[in-house]
Amino acid sequence: MNVRDLEPKAVWNHFEDLNAVPRASKKEEEVIAFAKKFGEDLSLPTYVDHVGNVIIKKPATAGMEDRKTVIIQSHLDMVHQKNADTDFDFATQGIQSYIDGDWVKAKGTTLGADNGMGVAAIMTLLKSTDIAHPAIEALFTIDEETGMTGAIHLEQGKLDGQILLNLDTEDDDEFSIGCAGGIDTNTNKQYNEVAAAGNVAYKITVNGLKGGHSGVEIDLERGNGNKIMNRLMHHCTDFGLQIVDIDGGSLRNAIPRESFATIVVNSSDYLAEVKQRIAGIKEDYQHEEPNLNIEFEEVAVPSKAVSVEDSAEITEVIYACHNGVFCMSRAIDGLVETSSSLARVIVKEGKFVTQSLQRSSTESGKMDVAHTVAAPFRLANCTVEQGGSYPGWAPNPKSEILDLMVAKYTNLFGEAPTVAAIHAGLECGLLGERYPGLDMISFGPTIKGPHSPDERVGIKSVQKFWNFLVDILMDTPKK
Repeated sequence: MNVRDLEPKAVWNHFEDLNAVPRASKKEEEVIAFAKKFGEDLSLPTYVDHVGNVIIKKPATAGMEDRKTVIIQSHLDMVHQKNADTDFDFATQGIQSYIDGDWVKAKGTTLGADNGMGVAAIMTLLKSTDIAHPAIEALFTIDEETGMTGAIHLEQGKLDGQILLNLDTEDDDEFSIGCAGGIDTNTNKQYNEVAAAGNVAYKITVNGLKGGHSGVEIDLERGNGNKIMNRLMHHCTDFGLQIVDIDGGSLRNAIPRESFATIVVNSSDYLAEVKQRIAGIKEDYQHEEPNLNIEFEEVAVPSKAVSVEDSAEITEVIYACHNGVFCMSRAIDGLVETSSSLARVIVKEGKFVTQSLQRSSTESGKMDVAHTVAAPFRLANCTVEQGGSYPGWAPNPKSEILDLMVAKYTNLFGEAPTVAAIHAGLECGLLGERYPGLDMISFGPTIKGPHSPDERVGIKSVQKFWNFLVDILMDTPKK
């Protein structure tokens, strides 16, 4: 069976159409044009604001004119990640999805279900002729995955809705009513390269890690490729270890699955030492990362490398950089309150660069962990830049749409949904700043492994999510 043959067919076909369009964050020109054309082809009022967000408005169906206008929102961009052995060009190729049992996956790349399933559902509503609904304002934002630029700069005065449904939560039995804020910490320092003094060089590969979403899955204790690589190089001055290059991780909001490095040492005895470390690392991660792979390949000794002393400084500062859960919520059991993920480590031609993302449910917690991460880099005289800060979304205990949706879900499925805040960045906090007073909630189908090539969406959950969305729109609150 083809993905386009799955039910509901209209949703899956819109998803496949969307997945044919390149839509990396900050490279969304084609998908913006795609969404704009979609609205215009339906002869619906369509507007593209100054940053590229697309708004399409559809009037209420007959008899629903007295209902509150509903904004339905998803982001157009997707995380572009692929396995190292996958030959794929995100700039020119469409995502190659396929059915695997109860799931839809992609061949060696991210699937784009985050947030493509939400976009596809909205497209289906806009094109429908037989679904009862109030006035709808479809909001397709840009650049959610690398800074939430679209939500931050959303033009004011263009939306009239009082209710906002964000279709970006990844468990079909969960409603999100709050989320974490975030901030990026980026560092760099230039080291003078010197002559490589050792007589043996190795290319090191760390891969096979699960990776995943650095907010939603940060509490699962998965291996961080950058941190594991650092364990192999740290405290090796006895072997005269010099770093030639490091290329670890890929995206700021993904747990690093891979890291690659080249080093020079003064003795092959280093391998005996490092084999003991590998055994310890694999024992540490035997449950969370059963497919962890660490390889050493002897290569030609290069002419230049970072000095022994500077290489030691680099490994020390990476060791000192906090990675993982920083603290748990004091108010909500099981919720990560504050965390940091060391997403990217690069050493190239003597320049040492890191990128990390800190998240917290509280503004003070966010800045506390951001200062904690920045401190060791400042001590090492690195340049530290912190930016891209966005607020969390505080829960509204008096939400009218929440009460309606909980009652409907319980009636439809025979059990109450989970209502929770999540440790990930949703656009609701920013959208609420741009349009104060919105009654907001986030929900969606079940998506596993977002931000990694293991991303997959549950087929049955898409049907469940779609039926629930249609049922909500038939009974939204009156004005």
